[in-house]
Amino acid sequence: MGGLAILFGYQCIGYAAHRFLEVPLPANVIGLILLVVSLFCGWVKVEWIELSAQFLLKHMMIFFAPTIVGTIVFFSRIGDEWVSITLSLVGSALTVLLVTGWTTAWLVKRKPKGEGA
Repeated sequence: MGGLAILFGYQCIGYAAHRFLEVPLPANVIGLILLVVSLFCGWVKVEWIELSAQFLLKHMMIFFAPTIVGTIVFFSRIGDEWVSITLSLVGSALTVLLVTGWTTAWLVKRKPKGEGA
């Protein structure tokens, strides 16, 4: 139970930092960064949070239930606009693949001949 309190505490600290310091990062990310720093510095021991973290990871699907339910609420709209949604997803994926391929090819050509892989 103490591990859960530690995890929740760092999440609350992240929300407070986000709200009062106006840090341009999501509150959850701030809390996670602070937790990682605390772990590396030895202020928090892995053993203290390990059991709670494993439990949360094991039951992670519970946290996605609201998102799934939210998608079901818009199911009729998704059905009406499936063509544009599909084209957007395929188009953006192809764009990323092409730009990544061209960038990689350009970087490989730019590499001096004397350098190995």
